[in-house]
Amino acid sequence: MNLLFVVSELAPYSKTGGLADVAAALPKALAATGVTVRVVTPRYGFMTAAGEYVGELRAPFGFQVQTARVFREARHGVETFFIDAPAYFHRGRKLYGEPDDPARFAFFSRSAIELARWFGEPPDVIHGNDWMTGLIPVYLRSALRGDPFFARVATVTSIHNLAFQGFFDLRDLPYFGLPGDLQRGPDGLEFGGAGSMLKGGILASDALTTVSERYAQEIQTPEYGFRMDALLRMRRHDLVGILNGVDYDEWNPATDAHLAARYTPADLSGKRLCKADLLKRFGMPVELDRPAIVIVSRLSDQKGLDLVRDVAWRILHAGAYFILLGAGDPRYEVFFQHLRDTAPRRVGVYFGLNEALAHQIEAGGDMFLMPSAYEPCGLNQIYSLKYGTVPIVRATGGLDDTIQDFDRVTGTGNGLKFRAYNANRLMEKIYEGLLLYRQPETWRALQRNGMQADFSWARAAWKYRAVYERVRAA
Repeated sequence: MNLLFVVSELAPYSKTGGLADVAAALPKALAATGVTVRVVTPRYGFMTAAGEYVGELRAPFGFQVQTARVFREARHGVETFFIDAPAYFHRGRKLYGEPDDPARFAFFSRSAIELARWFGEPPDVIHGNDWMTGLIPVYLRSALRGDPFFARVATVTSIHNLAFQGFFDLRDLPYFGLPGDLQRGPDGLEFGGAGSMLKGGILASDALTTVSERYAQEIQTPEYGFRMDALLRMRRHDLVGILNGVDYDEWNPATDAHLAARYTPADLSGKRLCKADLLKRFGMPVELDRPAIVIVSRLSDQKGLDLVRDVAWRILHAGAYFILLGAGDPRYEVFFQHLRDTAPRRVGVYFGLNEALAHQIEAGGDMFLMPSAYEPCGLNQIYSLKYGTVPIVRATGGLDDTIQDFDRVTGTGNGLKFRAYNANRLMEKIYEGLLLYRQPETWRALQRNGMQADFSWARAAWKYRAVYERVRAA
């Protein structure tokens, strides 16, 4: 089976969140099942070392034929192709948030299709991810309908976060190379007065996936459906929830090159050395028996940062360290900087993306906060399990699928979980974690429960392959 996997960010080359990690790990796991995988991603301006130049492709777009350079790299049994179009992708280090994002990623989608033609053999399946690739199945069903090269190509769209829907001006459809009659009607892209690229992907794809079983159910409800719940209920028989995995080649404290020391479930002594290293990095006193509560997150309301803000002073009053890595909403950056300035011996903050530091925080922390308002899957709670850093999460989406609340009587469970979106409920679980931390044998049992859990990609890869085989047969 030949698969074209199209994605707007790809670790370690470009990253704003978990999508990039998924894009790096899933194709590798699929290749291990025997799928021939080609990954397509933009070559952003800062990616000067990404791949070697292999040629040019031409794509009809913007009332003309535009040219892009193609770069290639092979690793882990997967070929990755980078589409280099400076007018669209050379914007400093910023991946998204430009006024012309719709045109940028419409061009990317059209180019990915032409890259498939460039290879000379059509793929069996094109798998797009989120709104940035939502127009791929739309192009195949409209502008390229009747093209014999793509006649038997099936499409899959994965929804990683339904909140981002790729809105654009419907008057731009001809500019994108799409017929104007796609504005409205049963196949129309109109959504709330604008066009939605994600709606196009939902309507036109042969199958839909999302990143956890719980999230697949949640997005069919008004509470979590972002006004697309009725559309998703209409396509419920084509919607599959597949829990994301983790690449343990990259995230494993027994082998992690970013850490000051390695450790395993059988020997956790190295974790204390990692904690000492982390505290030194943030210029805080090395008091190893003081619990460290940590966060690695995009700073947004979705991630429950309003709850964290409400309990932050209580965390300090309870005697814990607080360490945060993230970037996003300026309101939260201002607050957490103020927290750090007020209590520099107990608070550490780093605003931005820092892959090595993310690993060091996972290893050096004792508890990891992830009280999301909604969470399609989440990866950091799974990383935390492997690193023996007990996750404290809200029961939503993939957090609910991956974390089982610890039971002190039976010794079962791998983390701490609350349900109501409420700062007091979050603080109750933090207090529970602090109490357990002061019971060393119980705490080590909880850590080992998490470290021994298996969330590798192998199982998920076979589930994706089953989706591909189903749509290809249809």
